Amino acid sequence: MSRRILTVLGTRPEAIKFASLINRLDQDDRITHAVCSTGQHKEMLQQVLDVFGIAPAYDLKLMTHGQNLTQILGTMLSALSPVIEDFRPDTILVQGDTTTAFGAAAAAFYSRVKVAHIEAGLRTGDMDAPYPEEGNRRLIGVVADWHFAPTQRAKSNLLREGVDPANIRVTGNTGIDALLYMRDRLRQDHVLRGACETAFDFINPRKKLVLVTGHRRENFGEGLKRIFSGLAKIAARPDTQVIYPVHLNPNVRGPAQDMLKDVSNLFLINPVEYHQMVYLMDRASLIVTDSGGIQEEAPSFGVPVLVTRDVTERQEAVDAGAARLVGTDPHVLVTEANKSLDAPRMKLDNVSFVNPFGDGRAALRIHNTLMGDEQRKDLARRASHIQAAE
Repeated sequence: MSRRILTVLGTRPEAIKFASLINRLDQDDRITHAVCSTGQHKEMLQQVLDVFGIAPAYDLKLMTHGQNLTQILGTMLSALSPVIEDFRPDTILVQGDTTTAFGAAAAAFYSRVKVAHIEAGLRTGDMDAPYPEEGNRRLIGVVADWHFAPTQRAKSNLLREGVDPANIRVTGNTGIDALLYMRDRLRQDHVLRGACETAFDFINPRKKLVLVTGHRRENFGEGLKRIFSGLAKIAARPDTQVIYPVHLNPNVRGPAQDMLKDVSNLFLINPVEYHQMVYLMDRASLIVTDSGGIQEEAPSFGVPVLVTRDVTERQEAVDAGAARLVGTDPHVLVTEANKSLDAPRMKLDNVSFVNPFGDGRAALRIHNTLMGDEQRKDLARRASHIQAAE
Protein backbone atom coordinates (compact mmCIF):
# COMPACT_ATOMS: atom_id res chain seq x y z
CA MET A 1 0.00 0.00 0.00
CA SER A 2 1.38 3.42 -0.99
CA ARG A 3 2.35 5.95 1.64
CA ARG A 4 0.51 9.26 1.26
CA ILE A 5 2.75 12.15 2.27
CA LEU A 6 1.85 15.83 2.10
CA THR A 7 4.62 18.42 2.29
CA VAL A 8 3.45 21.87 3.42
CA LEU A 9 5.61 24.94 2.80
CA GLY A 10 5.06 28.64 2.43
CA THR A 11 8.33 30.54 2.68
CA ARG A 12 11.55 30.69 0.72
CA PRO A 13 13.67 28.98 3.43
CA GLU A 14 11.18 26.12 3.70
CA ALA A 15 11.27 25.53 -0.05
CA ILE A 16 15.08 25.53 -0.06
CA LYS A 17 15.27 23.12 2.85
CA PHE A 18 12.58 20.84 1.44
CA ALA A 19 13.94 20.72 -2.14
CA SER A 20 16.20 17.68 -1.84
CA LEU A 21 13.63 15.71 0.16
CA ILE A 22 10.80 16.57 -2.25
CA ASN A 23 12.94 15.26 -5.09
CA ARG A 24 13.50 11.95 -3.29
CA LEU A 25 9.85 11.51 -2.32
CA ASP A 26 8.66 12.26 -5.85
CA GLN A 27 10.96 9.57 -7.25
CA ASP A 28 9.86 6.84 -4.82
CA ASP A 29 7.06 4.77 -6.39
CA ARG A 30 6.07 3.53 -2.93
CA ILE A 31 4.92 7.06 -2.07
CA THR A 32 2.04 9.20 -3.26
CA HIS A 33 3.41 12.64 -2.57
CA ALA A 34 2.01 16.15 -2.98
CA VAL A 35 3.22 19.65 -2.10
CA CYS A 36 0.94 22.29 -0.63
CA SER A 37 2.05 25.93 -0.71
CA THR A 38 0.41 28.35 1.70
CA GLY A 39 1.97 31.32 -0.11
CA GLN A 40 3.19 32.90 3.13
CA HIS A 41 6.05 34.55 1.18
CA LYS A 42 4.56 34.58 -2.30
CA GLU A 43 7.11 36.63 -4.29
CA MET A 44 10.27 35.26 -2.68
CA LEU A 45 8.90 31.72 -2.56
CA GLN A 46 8.22 31.43 -6.29
CA GLN A 47 11.88 32.04 -7.18
CA VAL A 48 12.93 28.96 -5.24
CA LEU A 49 10.07 26.79 -6.50
CA ASP A 50 11.16 27.65 -10.05
CA VAL A 51 14.87 26.99 -9.57
CA PHE A 52 14.24 23.56 -7.99
CA GLY A 53 11.33 22.64 -10.26
CA ILE A 54 8.81 22.28 -7.42
CA ALA A 55 5.19 22.40 -8.61
CA PRO A 56 2.69 22.51 -5.72
CA ALA A 57 -0.47 20.47 -6.21
CA TYR A 58 -2.24 22.87 -3.84
CA ASP A 59 -1.56 26.62 -3.79
CA LEU A 60 -3.52 28.39 -1.07
CA LYS A 61 -2.24 31.95 -1.82
CA LEU A 62 -3.05 33.05 1.70
CA MET A 63 -0.88 36.13 2.10
CA THR A 64 -2.60 39.50 1.92
CA HIS A 65 -1.26 42.92 2.85
CA GLY A 66 -1.27 43.85 6.51
CA GLN A 67 -2.20 40.48 8.04
CA ASN A 68 -1.02 39.89 11.59
CA LEU A 69 0.16 36.52 12.88
CA THR A 70 -3.22 35.59 14.35
CA GLN A 71 -5.00 36.32 11.09
CA ILE A 72 -2.44 34.35 9.07
CA LEU A 73 -2.75 31.33 11.35
CA GLY A 74 -6.55 31.37 11.42
CA THR A 75 -6.78 31.63 7.64
CA MET A 76 -4.22 28.87 7.26
CA LEU A 77 -6.03 26.40 9.49
CA SER A 78 -9.28 26.97 7.61
CA ALA A 79 -7.59 26.56 4.22
CA LEU A 80 -5.58 23.45 5.12
CA SER A 81 -8.52 21.44 6.41
CA PRO A 82 -10.08 20.81 2.95
CA VAL A 83 -6.64 20.02 1.51
CA ILE A 84 -6.16 17.29 4.11
CA GLU A 85 -9.66 15.97 3.44
CA ASP A 86 -8.97 15.88 -0.31
CA PHE A 87 -5.48 14.35 -0.29
CA ARG A 88 -5.96 12.09 2.77
CA PRO A 89 -2.29 11.98 3.86
CA ASP A 90 -1.05 9.60 6.50
CA THR A 91 1.88 11.94 7.20
CA ILE A 92 2.35 15.69 6.88
CA LEU A 93 5.88 17.08 6.64
CA VAL A 94 6.66 20.49 8.12
CA GLN A 95 9.98 22.28 8.26
CA GLY A 96 11.47 24.66 10.79
CA ASP A 97 9.58 27.26 12.76
CA THR A 98 7.45 29.40 10.45
CA THR A 99 3.76 30.17 10.88
CA THR A 100 3.20 27.82 7.95
CA ALA A 101 4.99 24.99 9.77
CA PHE A 102 3.06 25.57 12.99
CA GLY A 103 -0.25 25.94 11.15
CA ALA A 104 0.29 22.73 9.16
CA ALA A 105 1.30 20.80 12.30
CA ALA A 106 -1.79 22.02 14.14
CA ALA A 107 -4.06 21.16 11.20
CA ALA A 108 -2.52 17.70 11.01
CA PHE A 109 -3.00 17.17 14.74
CA TYR A 110 -6.66 18.20 14.56
CA SER A 111 -7.15 15.80 11.62
CA ARG A 112 -5.36 12.93 13.43
CA VAL A 113 -2.60 12.86 10.79
CA LYS A 114 0.98 12.12 11.79
CA VAL A 115 3.46 15.02 11.78
CA ALA A 116 7.11 14.74 10.74
CA HIS A 117 9.09 17.79 11.83
CA ILE A 118 12.18 18.57 9.75
CA GLU A 119 14.80 20.66 11.60
CA ALA A 120 13.40 19.74 15.01
CA GLY A 121 14.90 20.61 18.37
CA LEU A 122 16.36 24.06 17.77
CA ARG A 123 16.07 26.19 20.91
CA THR A 124 17.32 29.50 22.29
CA GLY A 125 15.48 29.17 25.60
CA ASP A 126 14.00 32.65 25.08
CA MET A 127 10.42 32.83 23.77
CA ASP A 128 11.05 36.39 22.54
CA ALA A 129 14.21 35.63 20.59
CA PRO A 130 13.43 34.84 17.91
CA TYR A 131 9.75 35.73 18.02
CA PRO A 132 7.50 33.97 17.08
CA GLU A 133 9.81 31.22 15.81
CA GLU A 134 10.89 29.94 19.23
CA GLY A 135 7.28 29.44 20.23
CA ASN A 136 6.35 27.88 16.90
CA ARG A 137 9.03 25.21 17.01
CA ARG A 138 8.31 24.30 20.63
CA LEU A 139 4.60 23.94 19.86
CA ILE A 140 5.33 21.80 16.79
CA GLY A 141 7.49 19.59 18.97
CA VAL A 142 4.51 18.81 21.22
CA VAL A 143 2.39 17.35 18.39
CA ALA A 144 5.12 15.87 16.17
CA ASP A 145 5.43 12.10 15.76
CA TRP A 146 8.87 12.16 14.10
CA HIS A 147 11.57 14.64 15.10
CA PHE A 148 14.33 14.99 12.50
CA ALA A 149 17.01 16.88 14.41
CA PRO A 150 19.84 18.49 12.45
CA THR A 151 22.48 18.06 15.19
CA GLN A 152 23.21 16.22 18.42
CA ARG A 153 22.57 19.47 20.34
CA ALA A 154 19.08 19.64 18.85
CA LYS A 155 18.48 16.02 19.85
CA SER A 156 19.60 16.79 23.41
CA ASN A 157 17.11 19.67 23.56
CA LEU A 158 14.31 17.30 22.59
CA LEU A 159 15.37 14.67 25.11
CA ARG A 160 15.34 17.28 27.89
CA GLU A 161 11.75 18.06 26.91
CA GLY A 162 10.74 14.41 27.28
CA VAL A 163 10.56 13.35 23.64
CA ASP A 164 10.86 9.58 23.20
CA PRO A 165 14.39 8.92 21.84
CA ALA A 166 12.90 6.30 19.49
CA ASN A 167 11.13 9.14 17.66
CA ILE A 168 14.25 11.29 17.16
CA ARG A 169 16.71 10.90 14.29
CA VAL A 170 19.80 13.08 13.84
CA THR A 171 19.99 13.72 10.12
CA GLY A 172 21.92 16.93 9.48
CA ASN A 173 20.16 19.91 7.96
CA THR A 174 18.46 19.55 4.59
CA GLY A 175 19.42 23.14 3.81
CA ILE A 176 23.02 21.98 3.44
CA ASP A 177 21.87 19.41 0.87
CA ALA A 178 20.45 22.23 -1.28
CA LEU A 179 23.41 24.49 -0.65
CA LEU A 180 26.06 21.98 -1.70
CA TYR A 181 24.07 21.11 -4.81
CA MET A 182 23.82 24.77 -5.84
CA ARG A 183 27.40 25.63 -4.84
CA ASP A 184 28.78 22.83 -6.99
CA ARG A 185 26.45 23.69 -9.85
CA LEU A 186 27.65 27.30 -9.82
CA ARG A 187 31.28 26.23 -9.81
CA GLN A 188 30.75 23.83 -12.73
CA ASP A 189 28.07 25.58 -14.82
CA HIS A 190 29.89 28.46 -16.51
CA VAL A 191 26.68 29.82 -18.05
CA LEU A 192 24.90 30.07 -14.70
CA ARG A 193 27.96 31.56 -13.01
CA GLY A 194 28.40 33.99 -15.88
CA ALA A 195 24.82 35.18 -15.43
CA CYS A 196 25.57 35.88 -11.76
CA GLU A 197 28.77 37.74 -12.63
CA THR A 198 26.80 39.91 -15.04
CA ALA A 199 24.05 40.58 -12.49
CA PHE A 200 26.65 41.71 -9.93
CA ASP A 201 29.15 43.37 -12.25
CA PHE A 202 29.34 46.31 -9.81
CA ILE A 203 31.28 44.16 -7.33
CA ASN A 204 34.86 45.37 -7.12
CA PRO A 205 37.12 42.28 -7.02
CA ARG A 206 39.86 44.33 -5.35
CA LYS A 207 37.67 45.02 -2.32
CA LYS A 208 36.52 42.77 0.51
CA LEU A 209 32.85 41.94 0.10
CA VAL A 210 30.58 42.18 3.15
CA LEU A 211 27.22 40.50 2.56
CA VAL A 212 24.33 41.59 4.78
CA THR A 213 20.88 40.18 5.48
CA GLY A 214 18.44 41.31 8.15
CA HIS A 215 14.75 40.70 8.70
CA ARG A 216 14.10 39.30 12.18
CA ARG A 217 10.95 40.63 13.82
CA GLU A 218 12.65 41.17 17.18
CA ASN A 219 15.07 43.63 15.54
CA PHE A 220 12.35 45.80 13.99
CA GLY A 221 12.57 49.45 15.00
CA GLU A 222 15.52 50.51 17.14
CA GLY A 223 17.43 47.27 16.66
CA LEU A 224 17.58 47.68 12.89
CA LYS A 225 18.50 51.34 13.22
CA ARG A 226 21.48 50.43 15.40
CA ILE A 227 22.55 47.73 12.95
CA PHE A 228 22.26 50.14 10.02
CA SER A 229 24.36 52.70 11.88
CA GLY A 230 27.10 50.10 12.21
CA LEU A 231 26.84 49.08 8.54
CA ALA A 232 27.38 52.68 7.45
CA LYS A 233 30.65 52.76 9.41
CA ILE A 234 31.79 49.43 7.93
CA ALA A 235 31.06 50.74 4.42
CA ALA A 236 33.31 53.72 5.14
CA ARG A 237 36.34 51.44 4.90
CA PRO A 238 38.00 52.11 1.52
CA ASP A 239 38.96 48.44 1.10
CA THR A 240 35.42 47.14 1.61
CA GLN A 241 32.16 46.89 -0.31
CA VAL A 242 28.83 46.17 1.42
CA ILE A 243 25.91 44.50 -0.38
CA TYR A 244 22.53 44.25 1.31
CA PRO A 245 19.63 42.41 -0.43
CA VAL A 246 16.78 44.10 1.42
CA HIS A 247 13.81 42.02 2.61
CA LEU A 248 10.42 43.04 1.18
CA ASN A 249 8.87 43.57 4.62
CA PRO A 250 8.15 47.33 4.94
CA ASN A 251 9.42 47.23 8.54
CA VAL A 252 12.84 46.44 7.06
CA ARG A 253 12.69 48.12 3.67
CA GLY A 254 11.58 51.55 4.91
CA PRO A 255 14.30 52.07 7.54
CA ALA A 256 16.98 50.63 5.22
CA GLN A 257 16.10 53.15 2.51
CA ASP A 258 15.90 56.00 5.01
CA MET A 259 19.28 55.33 6.62
CA LEU A 260 21.42 53.63 3.97
CA LYS A 261 20.35 54.67 0.46
CA ASP A 262 22.91 57.48 0.26
CA VAL A 263 25.79 55.66 1.98
CA SER A 264 28.78 55.43 -0.32
CA ASN A 265 30.16 51.95 -0.97
CA LEU A 266 26.96 50.29 0.32
CA PHE A 267 24.57 48.77 -2.21
CA LEU A 268 20.91 48.22 -1.36
CA ILE A 269 19.50 45.71 -3.82
CA ASN A 270 16.24 43.80 -4.19
CA PRO A 271 15.98 40.27 -2.78
CA VAL A 272 18.06 37.92 -4.91
CA GLU A 273 17.28 34.48 -6.24
CA TYR A 274 18.63 31.50 -4.35
CA HIS A 275 21.47 30.71 -6.76
CA GLN A 276 22.49 34.38 -6.66
CA MET A 277 22.65 34.34 -2.87
CA VAL A 278 24.84 31.23 -2.99
CA TYR A 279 27.09 33.03 -5.48
CA LEU A 280 27.37 36.06 -3.17
CA MET A 281 28.15 33.89 -0.13
CA ASP A 282 30.88 32.15 -2.12
CA ARG A 283 32.45 35.52 -2.95
CA ALA A 284 32.00 37.14 0.47
CA SER A 285 34.77 37.84 2.94
CA LEU A 286 32.34 38.47 5.81
CA ILE A 287 28.60 38.00 6.36
CA VAL A 288 26.49 40.09 8.75
CA THR A 289 23.11 38.48 9.36
CA ASP A 290 20.26 37.68 11.70
CA SER A 291 19.22 34.72 9.52
CA GLY A 292 19.30 31.23 10.96
CA GLY A 293 19.74 29.64 7.55
CA ILE A 294 22.81 31.67 6.67
CA GLN A 295 24.41 30.75 10.00
CA GLU A 296 24.12 27.15 8.81
CA GLU A 297 25.24 27.79 5.23
CA ALA A 298 28.22 30.11 5.61
CA PRO A 299 30.54 27.50 7.18
CA SER A 300 30.41 25.54 3.90
CA PHE A 301 32.19 28.51 2.28
CA GLY A 302 34.56 29.18 5.17
CA VAL A 303 33.05 32.67 5.52
CA PRO A 304 32.97 34.12 9.06
CA VAL A 305 29.57 35.35 10.26
CA LEU A 306 28.57 38.14 12.63
CA VAL A 307 25.13 37.37 14.01
CA THR A 308 23.12 40.48 14.88
CA ARG A 309 21.22 38.74 17.65
CA ASP A 310 21.82 38.23 21.38
CA VAL A 311 21.09 34.49 21.31
CA THR A 312 21.10 31.83 18.62
CA GLU A 313 19.55 28.42 18.18
CA ARG A 314 22.54 27.60 15.93
CA GLN A 315 25.08 27.60 18.76
CA GLU A 316 27.07 24.95 16.88
CA ALA A 317 28.37 27.65 14.53
CA VAL A 318 29.56 29.76 17.46
CA ASP A 319 31.20 26.78 19.16
CA ALA A 320 32.99 25.90 15.90
CA GLY A 321 34.39 29.43 15.59
CA ALA A 322 32.42 30.13 12.42
CA ALA A 323 30.07 32.72 13.92
CA ARG A 324 30.05 35.39 16.62
CA LEU A 325 27.07 36.94 18.37
CA VAL A 326 27.28 40.74 18.21
CA GLY A 327 23.73 41.83 19.01
CA THR A 328 22.59 45.19 17.67
CA ASP A 329 25.16 47.46 19.33
CA PRO A 330 26.80 49.36 16.43
CA HIS A 331 30.12 49.69 18.28
CA VAL A 332 30.36 45.93 18.84
CA LEU A 333 29.33 45.24 15.24
CA VAL A 334 31.96 47.59 13.79
CA THR A 335 34.70 46.38 16.15
CA GLU A 336 34.10 42.70 15.32
CA ALA A 337 33.76 43.43 11.60
CA ASN A 338 37.10 45.25 11.60
CA LYS A 339 38.73 42.32 13.40
CA SER A 340 37.53 39.94 10.70
CA LEU A 341 38.32 42.24 7.78
CA ASP A 342 41.81 43.03 9.11
CA ALA A 343 42.68 39.39 9.79
CA PRO A 344 45.54 38.13 7.60
CA ARG A 345 43.53 35.02 6.66
CA MET A 346 40.03 36.16 5.77
CA LYS A 347 38.27 32.85 5.33
CA LEU A 348 38.17 29.83 7.56
CA ASP A 349 40.23 26.86 6.45
CA ASN A 350 37.39 25.08 4.68
CA VAL A 351 39.75 22.29 3.62
CA SER A 352 39.80 20.99 7.18
CA PHE A 353 36.72 22.85 8.51
CA VAL A 354 33.63 20.63 8.64
CA ASN A 355 30.21 22.27 8.57
CA PRO A 356 28.59 21.27 11.89
CA PHE A 357 25.11 21.40 10.33
CA GLY A 358 25.35 18.71 7.72
CA ASP A 359 27.14 16.76 5.02
CA GLY A 360 24.57 16.95 2.22
CA ARG A 361 22.83 13.62 3.00
CA ALA A 362 20.05 14.76 5.35
CA ALA A 363 17.23 14.12 2.87
CA LEU A 364 18.50 10.58 2.29
CA ARG A 365 18.42 9.86 6.03
CA ILE A 366 14.92 11.32 6.45
CA HIS A 367 13.58 9.40 3.45
CA ASN A 368 15.07 6.13 4.70
CA THR A 369 13.71 6.67 8.19
CA LEU A 370 10.20 7.42 7.00
CA MET A 371 10.09 4.32 4.83
CA GLY A 372 11.85 2.16 7.40
CA ASP A 373 9.24 3.07 10.01
CA GLU A 374 6.47 2.10 7.62
CA GLN A 375 8.14 -1.23 6.82
CA ARG A 376 8.37 -2.06 10.52
CA LYS A 377 4.67 -1.27 10.93
CA ASP A 378 3.86 -3.57 7.99
CA LEU A 379 5.82 -6.39 9.61
CA ALA A 380 4.02 -5.84 12.91
CA ARG A 381 0.64 -5.90 11.17
CA ARG A 382 1.54 -9.11 9.34
CA ALA A 383 2.69 -10.73 12.59
CA SER A 384 -0.56 -9.78 14.30
CA HIS A 385 -2.58 -11.24 11.40
CA ILE A 386 -0.64 -14.54 11.63
CA GLN A 387 -1.20 -14.73 15.39
CA ALA A 388 -4.91 -14.02 14.92
CA ALA A 389 -5.17 -16.77 12.29
CA GLU A 390 -3.49 -19.26 14.62
